[in-house]
Amino acid sequence: MELLKERILREASIINQDVLKLDALLNHQVDPQLTLEMGKEFARLYAETPITKVITVESSGIPAAFTTAMALNVPLVFARRKKTLIADPDSYSERVPSFTKGIVTDIMVSRQFLTPDDTVLFIDDIIANGDAARGLIKIIERSGAKLAGLGIVVEKSFQAGARTIREQGIRVESLVKIASLEGGQIRFEQ
Repeated sequence: MELLKERILREASIINQDVLKLDALLNHQVDPQLTLEMGKEFARLYAETPITKVITVESSGIPAAFTTAMALNVPLVFARRKKTLIADPDSYSERVPSFTKGIVTDIMVSRQFLTPDDTVLFIDDIIANGDAARGLIKIIERSGAKLAGLGIVVEKSFQAGARTIREQGIRVESLVKIASLEGGQIRFEQ
């Protein structure tokens, strides 16, 4: 997605050779028009699959997942990271480390929103090591739902996350693949 690459080059900040800050596009501020285009592209990539729900992990994946669900005309479900007073006590749960937060959290999905009748498309903003993705994949597997694949806005292909998921035979479609952040330069995969 050339528009996304242009915006990343213009607005992203490189923190170090492993961390790219995308607050101006995905993680703190959201550009609605760009996000709508992302959703349309994910819907196009998975158009041949009968998706019943789009799923993501809160919170940064929600905008792209929402526009994808809208384009596919299906509900959006997101895994919560924090238990609330009104949380469904009958939830699928998995402990996952967060690469950017440096902590371990629980992600939870209510059993009422993820069933064996579902075919889900997992959308997320960034994949680095893939820990959150693997955790949500385990939840999807336990629910009996079918995973159509993953749609990732930004894949850091120099880290193992997406590669290890592909090695499990799971389809992963990324809008942008970043090959390196070394030397303070963003290099995209060709």
